[in-house]
Amino acid sequence: MIPRYDPAADYDIEVTEEIYRQGTDGEWPVRLYRPLGEGPFPALLDVHGGAWSTGSYLNNERVDTALARSGMLVAAIEFRQAPDHTYPAQVADVNYGTRWLKTNAARFGGDPGTVGAFGSSSGGHSLMLSALKPNDPRYAAETVADGEGIDAKVTYAICGWPVLCSHARYVYARDSGVTRLMKSSENYFGDEATMQEASPQMVLDRGEQTALPPLLILQGTNDDNVPLEISERFVTRYLALGGSATRELFSGMPHAFARDPGPETDRAIQLMKAFVTQQFEDMAA
Repeated sequence: MIPRYDPAADYDIEVTEEIYRQGTDGEWPVRLYRPLGEGPFPALLDVHGGAWSTGSYLNNERVDTALARSGMLVAAIEFRQAPDHTYPAQVADVNYGTRWLKTNAARFGGDPGTVGAFGSSSGGHSLMLSALKPNDPRYAAETVADGEGIDAKVTYAICGWPVLCSHARYVYARDSGVTRLMKSSENYFGDEATMQEASPQMVLDRGEQTALPPLLILQGTNDDNVPLEISERFVTRYLALGGSATRELFSGMPHAFARDPGPETDRAIQLMKAFVTQQFEDMAA
């Protein structure tokens, strides 16, 4: 059964936190934005950015709150970051988080069969690697309690200003002399060979993907962190492989523009709601 979703709804929400993953490397929280109403509600995993080394699960709070108020269970996870934790740690945490949300969504009024994901900046990179290769043994190595038989496939993916080719972004930073971005890539991936192996674009180019979830990309035309050519090339290849992908550009907007209030942030949120609505309409057809 496809859950009801009305993008124009306006629910009161409850915000809670708990630990979704723990081990010798620490305890990792998830912030849950829960609509107060009769569910089950569609569920969404939020994966924040920060060049694999900074940022927090509060980065996308404005977007998460708006989506929850429209009737979605949103789970924003924290995860391991560089330099203490190198690739593929962050991707593995996203994979684990996806399986954790599927396993636990019903506890919070969510529908485990509808889990999609939103990844921003480097979070878009981690999300897409897990979404394209949900059963990669490196990413899916850790078992989720009570999650036997549950995989990390998502019903759809939304990427905001994403790093969809880790190697191309490194080359861009190097050629532009942006030391900060170069260092963050080196801290997480170690070397260029690993950046290429761990590039969602190159996963597609090598034909390694095992899933192609419907995809929406949001990016500002003044993004000086991720060149527009990266997302353009990704969409072209995604479509060529038979996937469904749409890229929406925001004139004059910088990297991570939707973290701040404004008309273009409002437009981005409306596009996300419309995209989610379309996925459920397609599922019901």
